Formats: sequence, structure tokens, C-alpha cells
Amino acid sequence: MDIYIAEPIGPPHTGGGAAFNTFTTKQDVCGAPLRKVIPGAKLRRGSQIYYRAWGEYSSLTGASLTIGVWYGTRAGAITGDIALGSVFTTGTTPAAWPWWLEWEGVVNSDPGTGATLLGQGQYQFGASLTTFNTETPMPVSQALRTVSSFDTTIERALGVSATWGASSSSNSITVNGVRAMLWN
Repeated sequence: MDIYIAEPIGPPHTGGGAAFNTFTTKQDVCGAPLRKVIPGAKLRRGSQIYYRAWGEYSSLTGASLTIGVWYGTRAGAITGDIALGSVFTTGTTPAAWPWWLEWEGVVNSDPGTGATLLGQGQYQFGASLTTFNTETPMPVSQALRTVSSFDTTIERALGVSATWGASSSSNSITVNGVRAMLWN
């Protein structure tokens, strides 16, 4: 008999994360307090994962920023992308403008070292402190909705990744919160 359970993916956090700036290569911007970890052998065919994150960004006018959801190790080493947004160009000197993203997917193959995730989501960047730009699908193509070779036998961390188009101390992104759920 199968038992189906919905549970949060931990560990829980009690506050927002640090601001990350002056980088131009993809990196984890969650940090240890916000990174979520799925134990090894927890996922099976049909397991559903829900991931939502929110925060704020500041930048020079017209800066390029890409965000997404990554998977990898508890230490924050990125193994691959679960979903990656398209490049976003910021507005006129945003200062602590909001952003959010969410992704939902399912393990649609037998678990193991070559399991497959199928999912999609969306994200929005603030157009000001009080309004948002248009919601944008994530990932940006049908082919990218499938994540192959997802190893379910080992512990997998999930986090938010970001990449700035140019390095500047003014280009900053912060993750203030993450909610992740697993339906098994």
C-alpha cells in the first residue's frame, strides 16, 4: 500500500539571506540558511516538488540579470539547473525592488542516478517598489522543461542562482525567503 505525504523540504530558516553582488558567473545566492535539501532516496516516480523564492534586487540602470533554480550539493556547489529564466534587463536604477519565482515539477521516471524531472514555472521582477513587470515563463523552452540525469540516490540541495551581466557593487540580489514542498 502506498502512502502519500506532503512535507516541507528543510531546513527551515528564520530570516532573509545576504546580499550578493560584484559577480558575473552563475552562483548560489541562497546561502546555507535558505538552501533546501532533499535527502537521498527520498524521491520516487511521481514525487512532486514545489519551489518558491522571493527577495529584492538593486542595480545600475539597464543591468542584465538571470535567475533560476539550481540543484547540487548542501555546500552550494551547482550541479545543474532545474529551471533558468531568460536574461532580464533592469529598469532605471532599481533600489530594493522585489522579485519572486516559482517552479513545480514531477519525477517522471524511475528513481536512480539517471532520473528525469519534468516541470515549469514563472518569475517576475519588480518594475518599481510597488509594481511588477510581466510574469515570464521559466524555463524558456519546451526542451529545457526536462532535467535528465537527476541523481535521486544522493542528497540534493535546491537553491536560487543568479548571474549579472556586468560586475558592479550596485548590482545586488538578495533572497529573503524560500518555500519548498515535496509530495510523495
